[in-house]
Amino acid sequence: MSLKIRLARGGSKKRPFYSIVVADARAPRDGRFIEKIGTYDPRLAKDSAERVKVDAVKAADWIKKGAQPTERVLRFLSKVEVDGKPVATFTNGNNPKKGEPGKKAQERAKERAGKAAAKAAAAAAPVEAAEAE
Repeated sequence: MSLKIRLARGGSKKRPFYSIVVADARAPRDGRFIEKIGTYDPRLAKDSAERVKVDAVKAADWIKKGAQPTERVLRFLSKVEVDGKPVATFTNGNNPKKGEPGKKAQERAKERAGKAAAKAAAAAAPVEAAEAE
C-alpha cells in the first residue's frame, strides 16, 4: 500500500479549506484517509500562524514509515521542525533561471536600448551644431 501525505479539500464553494492527511495513494482526493495530521487555510495571511498547522511528530513518523508527501505538503513540512531539524527538505523550487526573460525578450530589450541611444545621440547633435555657429 503506497501512502501519501496530501491535502484533502473541504470548505464550501469559493472558500477553500484543506486538511493535511495521510491516505492511500489510490484513494480519492477528498475520500477515505488514514489519519489527519494538520490543516491549511489559504485564505489567511501568509505570515499567519493559523494558516498552516501540522503535527510535526506525526508527520515525521509517517515519513519514516514510507509515506511520500506531495510537493505542496513538502513545502509546508520543510518549515516545521522536530528536535531542531526540519521534518523534510524541499529542493525542487530553486530555479534561478525561471525569473529571467527569454531570448526574444532580451533581443527586444537590446533593440529598445539601441533605439534609445540613437535617439539621445540625435537629440544631442543639433544642440552641438547650434552652439558651434
